[in-house]
Amino acid sequence: MRPTIIFSMLCLLVVQSSLLTAQVAAGPMLGYSEMREVVIWVQTQKEAQIQYKYWPTDSPADVHWSEKERTEKGHYFMKKIVLDEVLPGKKYAYELYVDKKKISFPYPLTFQTQELWQWRKDPPSFKFAVGSCTYTNQPEFDRPGRAYGGTYDIFNKIYDQKPDFMVWGGDNIYLREVDWNTRSGVYKRYNEFKKQKELQPLFASAHHYAIWDDHDYGPNDADRAYWGKEWTREAFEENWGNPNYIFPDEAVTGTFFWQDVQFFLMDDRSFKAPNGDPDPAKDYFGKKQLDWLIDALTLSNATFKVVVTGGQIVNPAVLFENMSTYPVERDQLFDRIAEHKLSGVIFITGDRHNTSLRKLDRPGNYPIYDLTVSPLTSGVAAARDIEKNSPDLIPGTLIEDIQTFGLIEVSGTVKERKMKINIFDNTGLKKWDFEINSAELQDSGK
Repeated sequence: MRPTIIFSMLCLLVVQSSLLTAQVAAGPMLGYSEMREVVIWVQTQKEAQIQYKYWPTDSPADVHWSEKERTEKGHYFMKKIVLDEVLPGKKYAYELYVDKKKISFPYPLTFQTQELWQWRKDPPSFKFAVGSCTYTNQPEFDRPGRAYGGTYDIFNKIYDQKPDFMVWGGDNIYLREVDWNTRSGVYKRYNEFKKQKELQPLFASAHHYAIWDDHDYGPNDADRAYWGKEWTREAFEENWGNPNYIFPDEAVTGTFFWQDVQFFLMDDRSFKAPNGDPDPAKDYFGKKQLDWLIDALTLSNATFKVVVTGGQIVNPAVLFENMSTYPVERDQLFDRIAEHKLSGVIFITGDRHNTSLRKLDRPGNYPIYDLTVSPLTSGVAAARDIEKNSPDLIPGTLIEDIQTFGLIEVSGTVKERKMKINIFDNTGLKKWDFEINSAELQDSGK
């Protein structure tokens, strides 16, 4: 065969592959992973039938097919499908079919199920990524001047670390003036975020969980008075694959497990009183949500109980939207953790556009840590002097000049678990690490 003919055939194959991939606007993106099912999200360019083929990587002949579903214009051509022909502790490869045609991607499509380790052996080791504050530039709608969003290459650096899953800590999108007054504006903002090419390999191979903060809930510093919260809540639930919502039609509060660690996803917007409310006892999480958190922490037998929320909890500086600006409820939170003798509680937060690890020392009891990882792509911001000089700040952990992400590794035997926090900048350079042992987080009354 002539070289020119071979070249032409290769070019045709590349064009055909590109055309097939072009049918997908964003994704596929893995949502939650459990022992008996996982969920996968995808968005097509137009109405289409989608289906997944999947099989264990150690048994390629054991092929399963998902249900066939259609994407619809009214839901911006997004669809989540549950894959439930799976077994615990397995790695799977999968393929996406759009209108019965296999879509090709230049990176592997894989997912995993969680392991059934209880009563059998020590919990498995795992690692997860965490970060907050992702601004996607769109010049025609951005404020004039220098672009606020930075490089998206940070998502390639996260992908290179091969996390089992990622926890998105809020401000995952930045709603703007053109967005927050209409349902269509909210969905289009998600579309801009989700379609970034640097995100796609990470979406396809790590499982994703999310909480929101003000910029994906509504306008800056938005609270329970925001008029469009039904749109943003609907869009959040359609765009993320969280396994549950504790307060349907009210908030995005939820929880999930990964091996021996339980995560509590707290909504710091839906029940929140305005910042300007003069009542020192004003709602932050609100009584109903705080009651649920304490009950859920009390029920939990997890080694580490990780509370994820948008704003800082431990930072005592009465600044911005730290929980310290809602002092009565903050005191109630810490008092109830002590009263219920809750061990293993750690906070992961975002919002502040700088990264730090803070520690609340409690006389006669274990310290409570608050890891803030921010921003992923948004502009960075310096901490105030009162925060830099505060004794709760662990020396050497404040980063305020570059975008960062966290990679947290959990390992060890069931009685000697450890959580190693690693912080990387947007070039992939490791900035610091810090290790917390489960034995250090035992309530003095237990």
